[in-house]
Parts: sequence; structure tokens; C-alpha cells
Amino acid sequence: MLTVLLLLWPVTAALLLHFFKGKSARVAALGAALLEFALALYAAGFSGVNLARGGDISPNFEFNYSWIASAGINFHVGMDGLSLLLVLLTTLLVPIILLSAFRRNFENESVFYALVLFMQTGLIGVFTAQDAFLFYFMWEVALIPIYFLAGVWGGIERARVTFKFFLYTIIGSLFMLAGFVYLYFQTGPTVDGLSAHNASLSAFYSLNLPAATQMWVFWLIFAAFAVKMPIFPFHTWQPDTYTESPAPASMLLAGIMLKMGIYGCMRWLLPVVPLGVDYWQNLILILAVIGIIYGAIIAIRQQDVKRLIAYSSLSHVGLMIAGVFSLTQLGMQGASIQMLAHGINVVGLFFIADAIERRTGTRNIAELGGLTRQAPVLTVCFLILLLGTVALPLTNGFVGEFLLLAGVYEYNAWLGAVAGITIILSAVYLLRMFQRVMLGPDSAHSATFTDLTGAELVVLVPLIVLVFWIGLFPNTFLHLSEGSVMSILGQVVKR
Repeated sequence: MLTVLLLLWPVTAALLLHFFKGKSARVAALGAALLEFALALYAAGFSGVNLARGGDISPNFEFNYSWIASAGINFHVGMDGLSLLLVLLTTLLVPIILLSAFRRNFENESVFYALVLFMQTGLIGVFTAQDAFLFYFMWEVALIPIYFLAGVWGGIERARVTFKFFLYTIIGSLFMLAGFVYLYFQTGPTVDGLSAHNASLSAFYSLNLPAATQMWVFWLIFAAFAVKMPIFPFHTWQPDTYTESPAPASMLLAGIMLKMGIYGCMRWLLPVVPLGVDYWQNLILILAVIGIIYGAIIAIRQQDVKRLIAYSSLSHVGLMIAGVFSLTQLGMQGASIQMLAHGINVVGLFFIADAIERRTGTRNIAELGGLTRQAPVLTVCFLILLLGTVALPLTNGFVGEFLLLAGVYEYNAWLGAVAGITIILSAVYLLRMFQRVMLGPDSAHSATFTDLTGAELVVLVPLIVLVFWIGLFPNTFLHLSEGSVMSILGQVVKR
């Protein structure tokens, strides 16, 4: 029932926000998000005790209710270690994102904050769904709020950009739905015999489709994940959407939403069509490595801070995709912890970019410089998050990127070597940006620039603590996802 509560509480709170106006809506939304985080922490604490005793996680959080009995479709949710890791990420970042939004005044604030909470329900649903059609339903539930967040409260080009984003994602989703429908009709009867077919994850795992069939079913399912992550060349919606969206929406997109695609590959693609994965593995790895290099090179050329972060995210996500498709334990574990680290770092970077824009009215790197004299605290926070992103040892980014590169290298030494260039290039574009914005010659904004406020530190300090916590004590999180990763790899190898 805990998983159901995690699902229902955000949407219930979103509906209740209708009765709050102005700043009271902010406080109510933040309170609801903090309660959700407390529930996730309870789940993590409970599972930690169970794992220490050698037990499993998922049976403790599983809920299975016959939704459409005649069709074999259930409201079936549950959490294993991998799901719990992403539920923790979601419930941690949502209150931080809500708190970051307090610095701006949004029209119809109760609607804005309700959409964020409504989206949280969709995200939690994606990470916990054990039924294919429930997974698809939650996938779309997560899409609708972000479309309005970006389309209503975004920048000047928001209409064009959000339409492109919506078009890409909805087409990808429809391909995935077609793939699920086909797989559904290949399954046998449900356990109770009420339906001739079964949409459960376990039923999909039990399928033994011919290799030729798996080759094309792979692309039906992968299409939605390829767009959402995104992987080169399905990425063209991403930079514009991240740039034109309001800062909270950019944080939701980069910090949490793109993890839906990586999680989907691990949960719903690799074990379901393993022969298709084996056939297309080289192609996907090559596209991922191209995305790593492409995103980094384009990031070096950017003059807009927010757009630079968007291309940086594309590059780092490419490495996570490569790690997943290496089909190694190192690569899969690296992707698991790097999803957590990337979410923390990118939310912090987008928040700092927004803080700079609010103080100066610009994100143009050429118009900034010499800000550190007036803002030493901001400088330190900015630098820590950058070092985590470039994978400095003892920071959160190092653990994941080391495991990812080791996994890709284990699969193919040449691909591993090329993928490793991401560390060098990320240091080039991020530290160069930091030098020009914070340490460069004085700009017109240097004298009037102000340091971080107490409220802004409340947003950044938890993120900075996690940068070092994950970097110094990675086993806290690796141990949580290890069983799930081994189970997924076992499904792939077995078939």
C-alpha cells in the first residue's frame, strides 16, 4: 500500500491546491512534496533493513488490483531497488524544485504548482508500474503537465518549442504503445483465467519471440525511450525546450524526466526483447558515443548558459545510454548511480543559471564576468556542482562515470576510449564557462551583483551535501540497485 500512497498523495494534493491562492499555494505544494519525500525515506529505510537481512524489496511494496479483468490489465505497482532509487530521486528533487520556484512570481500559481505535483504522480507511476498499459498510462500522465508548464510559462518561443517537444514525445509514445499491444497478444492467459492475455511485466519477461520479430519490436519500444532520454539523433527537441522552459520545468525535464527513458530501457526493453537488443547493440552504442562527442562539442560553442547546460546534459546522457547497452554489471550499476548524480547536478546548475539571470537579466556568457567578487558563496556552490558534473574524484559524478566507462570499455575498448573523451570535453566547456562568468573581467553587472540569499542556500545546500555523500559513500546507493541490475542482466543472459 505504500507504493499506492506514494502515487495518490501528489495528485490528491494537486487537486486540493485549487483551494489555495497566491503564496499559500506555494507553501501547501511544498508541504505536500516534503510529506511525499518522507514516505519515500520510510520506504528506503524499510528496504535497507530488509536488504541487510538478505531479503528482497519488491514484495514489501507490491500492490496488484484487477483494473480491467476481462483484458488481463491490472493496476499493478511495486518497487525493487532500482525503482526505489528513482523514486527517492523524484521525491527529493520535487520539493527542491518547488522551493526554487519561490523566487519567481508565476501567473495562476496554484495551477503551476498543481501541475508539478500532478507530474510527480506520473513519474512515480512510471518507476513503479508492473503492468505494460499502466506504464504507458503513467508515461503520458508525466508528459501532459510538462507540456503546459513549458507552453504557458515558457519564453518567447514557447509555442513552437513545446509543440515540437509534444510531437516528438507523442509519436514515440504511440510506437511504444503499438509494441506493447503486439507483445500483449503474444502472452498466454492470466493466472485466474479471466483473460486470454496478460499485460504484466512478468508475462512479457516470459515471452520467447523469434529473433526476427524481436528486431522490429525493439524499435517500437525503443522509439519512446530514444526521444525521452534523448539519444542522438532524436535529440533535436531538447536544447530548445530546456532553454525556453521556465527554470523549474527545465529542472524537471533534465533532473527527472529524461531518467524515464533510461529506466524504461533497463526495465522494459533489455529483458523483453534481448535478441533484438543483441542485434542492435552496436548501433545504439555508436549513436550514444556520437551523442557524447556531439553534445560536448556543441556545448563548447554556446554563449547561453542555459543552452550550454542542455547540451552538457545530452553528452552525459549519452554515456549513461552506452553503459546500459554495454550489458555489463559495471555499466548498468554506473547508469543507476549516474542517474541520481546527474539529476542532482543538473538541477543545481539550472538553479544557479536562473539565479544569475534574475540578478543580471541575461544568460549571455559574453555579457557576464567578474561576479565572484560580490558573490563568493555563489562561486563556491557553482564550482562544487561543476566539479561534480566533470566527475572529479570524491564527487558524485566520478563514481557513475568511472563505472560507466569501465562497462563500455569491457564491451569494446575502442568505444570506451572514445567515450572517455567526455570527461576532458566537459571540463573544457564547463570550467571555461565558469571562468568567463565568475572570474573573467568585470562586466556591467559586477558592481550590483548580489550573493546567494538564505532561501537560495536552502535549495543548494542539500544538493551540495549529496555531491559529496554519493562521492564518498557510493555503496549506500549501489547496494540498493545491485539486486535489480543482476536480475535484469540475468533475464537478458538467460534468454
